[in-house]
Amino acid sequence: MIFHVIVEKAEDGWVVAECPALPGCVSQGRDEKEALENIKEAITAWLLAEDQKAI
Repeated sequence: MIFHVIVEKAEDGWVVAECPALPGCVSQGRDEKEALENIKEAITAWLLAEDQKAI
């Protein structure tokens, strides 16, 4: 699956990544690379949580 991710620099210097297709799926990192790694983990966790709700 391919998810679009929005990456923005926050006022405090952190980089915030959000997946608009998955409500509440947001992560951050010290730089863009770390934020993207973290959002991948967050997307996986979000999908697993939704799968558990369906059971």
